[in-house]
Amino acid sequence: MIDVDADGVVAFTQALVRVPSTNDPGRREQPAAELVAALMREWGWEPAVYEVAPGRPNVVAVVEGGGGDGPTLMFEGHTDVVTEGDLSEWTVDPFGGEIRDGRLWGRGSADMKSGLAATLYATRALQLAGPFPGRIKVCALADEEGLMIGAHHFVSEGLATDVDGAIVAEPEAGEICAVAKGALRLRVDLAGKMAHGAMPQHGRNPVQALGPLLVGLRALQEELQARHPAHEHLGEVYVTPTVLRAGSEEQVNVIPAAASVFVDVRTIPGVEHKDIADRVAALASYDGIGAEVSVLVDRPPVDVPVSDPVVAALAAAHRAVTGEEPVYGGVPGSTDGTVLTHWGGIPSVVYGPGGKWIAHQADEYVEVEEIVRCTRVFTEAARRFLTGDV
Repeated sequence: MIDVDADGVVAFTQALVRVPSTNDPGRREQPAAELVAALMREWGWEPAVYEVAPGRPNVVAVVEGGGGDGPTLMFEGHTDVVTEGDLSEWTVDPFGGEIRDGRLWGRGSADMKSGLAATLYATRALQLAGPFPGRIKVCALADEEGLMIGAHHFVSEGLATDVDGAIVAEPEAGEICAVAKGALRLRVDLAGKMAHGAMPQHGRNPVQALGPLLVGLRALQEELQARHPAHEHLGEVYVTPTVLRAGSEEQVNVIPAAASVFVDVRTIPGVEHKDIADRVAALASYDGIGAEVSVLVDRPPVDVPVSDPVVAALAAAHRAVTGEEPVYGGVPGSTDGTVLTHWGGIPSVVYGPGGKWIAHQADEYVEVEEIVRCTRVFTEAARRFLTGDV
């Protein structure tokens, strides 16, 4: 096995956690991106910094192997984290990066600053070990927790065209995830006619259309689940109304002119998003109430064969480093890998340190041993992918 800087990757994870690069208007990714770029320059790399939005840069470095022609592997992580939420729920400083009981604590420790650090130190370890064919593109992207503008910018700038495979370092508790659920988010706007509550006959009440629509959404979910049996790793299709807007409590005596429903749809391979959007539009038509359906987010499911070289290399590396057979799983949400695969044409696989369900919770943590282990797996996976030793 190629030696890795275990102390260095843990210390750098701590440094990243101590930067509150939350995905909110007050605190952005800039300081975390600068920390990543500074480490790259310290190692003699030449990172390119792309300003995706004010204070929200992508950092990309290409590390040539010096061993002749070969494929390009992408390591990807994101620099943003969700907010810390209610501080009273935390027993540690969310941005302290404290190590206690063999765990590194703090917001983003698992999701996914430890994974980002592991990709950096894995690439550096392979570089120091000697020449290798091809190259590694190490990417720290912005806004994964939002609209994924960093990943979309990466693709739109043409930076994905030369990449042959991507490893996305999200926390998956040791599982190799070559499949991920799709996400379709819809907004349904219902247009009625305002009137006095005492004279409803003079208006058209969009609130009355909400009931049939919500019942119809539940029926649509059941139909989709019957037509598309639960996926081995991803489970069921879900059609979930999450936000309702109509009227005002200050004007209970007024029939509102408009109402809105927001719907979060989670899909599995084989489910067509356009068909769902069309079905929801049909369900929204009710008794003269106008309806308009807007697609807010459209991220198709990811389904990369386990035989793909990037997945096979990762599985072989996991086996070699841990001595255990790899466990395959699925990503319950979507990641930057969704964008890289569907819009960038890159086969992607998700694997990284941290518990699968710990993300976005208070007292987030990652096992220190797992950070180091994943760094070793990433190093070996890169070696195998680039040399074809799978």
